[in-house]
This record gives sequence, C-alpha cells and structure tokens, in this order.
Amino acid sequence: MSLIKRSLKRVMKNSAVIAATCLAMMATSVTAAEKVYRLKLAETWGPNFPIFGDATKNMAAMAEKMSNGRLQIRIDSSNKHKAPLGVFDMVKSGQYDMGHSGSYYWKGKVPNTLYFTSMPFGMTPAEQYAWFYHGGGMELMEQVYSPHNLMSFPGGNTDIQMGGWFQKEINSVEDLQGLKMRIPGFAGEILAELGAKPTNIAPGELYTSLERRTIDALEWVGPSLDLRMGFHKIAPYYYTGWHEPGSELQFLVNKRKWESLPEDLQEILRVAMRTAAYDMYTQATHESGKNWSTIQSEYPDVKVKDFPAEVMVALKEANDRLLAKHAEKDALAKEIQASQANYLDQVRSWTDISHRAYLNSQAK
Repeated sequence: MSLIKRSLKRVMKNSAVIAATCLAMMATSVTAAEKVYRLKLAETWGPNFPIFGDATKNMAAMAEKMSNGRLQIRIDSSNKHKAPLGVFDMVKSGQYDMGHSGSYYWKGKVPNTLYFTSMPFGMTPAEQYAWFYHGGGMELMEQVYSPHNLMSFPGGNTDIQMGGWFQKEINSVEDLQGLKMRIPGFAGEILAELGAKPTNIAPGELYTSLERRTIDALEWVGPSLDLRMGFHKIAPYYYTGWHEPGSELQFLVNKRKWESLPEDLQEILRVAMRTAAYDMYTQATHESGKNWSTIQSEYPDVKVKDFPAEVMVALKEANDRLLAKHAEKDALAKEIQASQANYLDQVRSWTDISHRAYLNSQAK
C-alpha cells in the first residue's frame, strides 16, 4: 500500500512539474507575443512634408495596425533631429533605428550608394522597381549597405523628375560654365565635368538660396512638390528631365535592430515599407498631374524648355566618361553598373514597343 502511495505521489509531483512548466512556457509565449517594440525613425524632410512625409506616416501606421500594436514607430522630422543630411550616420550608429531619405545623398561617404536612387539616362520607375525586386538590385544594395550595419529598402518613387528651374535660358554648353546649381547625385558630377558648380542644399533652404542668387538654378522634384515651394515665382525657365528618370527614396534600417525583432515583425515591417513606397509613387503621379494643371492655368509665364540637342549630347558623353572612371576604380561599382545596363537593355526593348509606342500613337 505504501508503495502505491509513493508511486502516486511521484506521479502527482511529476504532473505538477509538467503543468507548471507548460504554464511558464505559455506565459513566456504570451509575454513575447504581447511585447511592444518601439522604433525611432529620422527623416530628411521637415514636419508634415507632403508625399515624402506621407510615406513614413503611412508605413508606421500600417506596421502598427498589422502588428496589432506590437510594432510602434516614432517619426522625427528634420526640425527635431536637426540633421536632414545626417540620417545615414544616425541610423548606422543606432541613434535612430530607421531613416527615410535618398540613397544618393551618401555618395560622399559611400560612393556606390548613389546607384540606388536614380541614374542619369537610366531606368523609369517601372523598370527600376523590376530591377530591384527581380533583377538583382536588392542583393547589390545589400552588398553596399551591409558593411555599415545598415539595410536599405525602396522607400517611394517621385516618378521622373524635371530638369530644374533656371534664372536664365540654357542655349549652349557654354551656358553651363560657372552655373551654380543645386543638384545632388551623379548628375552633379556630370554638370561639374561640363564646368558647372553643383551643390547640395537641404530642402528647407532651397527657395531662399535661389531668391538670393546664392545659386542660379536648382532641381527639386516636379510639379508634385515644386508648386508649393514657389520656385516658379523667381525662376521663369522650367526644363524637362534627363538626370533622374525614376527617383527612389529609401528606408534605412539599423541591421542590429532589425535582427532583434521577431520574424513576424520583420515581415510586417518589410511589407509596410514596400506598400508605403508604392503608395508614394501613385500619390506623386497624382499630385504632379494636378499641380501641373494649376501651373498652366495660374502661372502661364512659366516657360517649359527642353535642353538643346548639343547640351544633351555633352551631358550623355560626360555621363559615360564618369561611369567608366568609377568602374575602373571600384569592382563593386563596375558590377552594379553592368547589372543596371544589362537589365535596362532587356527591359527597355519592351518599354519601346509598349509604353513608348502607345504614347507616340496618342501624340497630338
């Protein structure tokens, strides 16, 4: 009888241990599922900046909703962190967990970052998105950013950008000599090659710089954002684009912070960023169409110009020379250039017999 009692006691004790262990595991699981992860994002743009700032707000809202509140992202605009062009360093160091900016802003730190925004004479938004997600672009971008404890994701496309606002008409290559122009990325290098003086200026300082003639010309985006900036009031010539045929912003993520997130939240964040990027592209297209109509009706003195053929030839030749120099000095630059060029050759033949042919058939 005592043997039976001892056996029963052992069974009951073991059962209690098992039950306690299961309860502890369930509690741990529930705690992990309910844990709230709070991230901080620094953006290059000012507070309530339209389209660009909408992309970050949409992304954060989607991430919080899809995670049932477990992933919350605080957005600090440039007025808060005071470093609009310092987002790369702030996210790399962990001061911020995420950032929203333009990849080509970092070409002075890491030259190969410039390829992931937009390249002169390069891909349209549709072609570029196809390259990112199906043509090896994401993998190449990872090679560039990973050594800096960073991950980069497409963060919204402005569509093709206009060539800029100019105080004076450009009639020849000689007119570019000494031209002081706000223009970032590889296009700035091309203009410097032709004798211009490119500079990069934070968005909040653009109008004042042009008004005070600190610069002679600037490019910003297109009607979607140019109208509200008021450039048409102080620069009468609006040139069509060549330098940024599909400008993609970026979401930067601190790699260690990313790896600290549960897998489901990583995927939620990935989907939220990708969806917000697409939403920004459609919003930019909508706003450009609407604002261009306003400019045409309310500011008829704005003169839309194409750069002369000789200027375009000179720009393209300078572009090709500089690309070759970059490729000679850097094996990864050569690989990225080859990837983009090969993909463009393939996809552009389709663009030619689809979009270009359709638009040409509708020409008035």
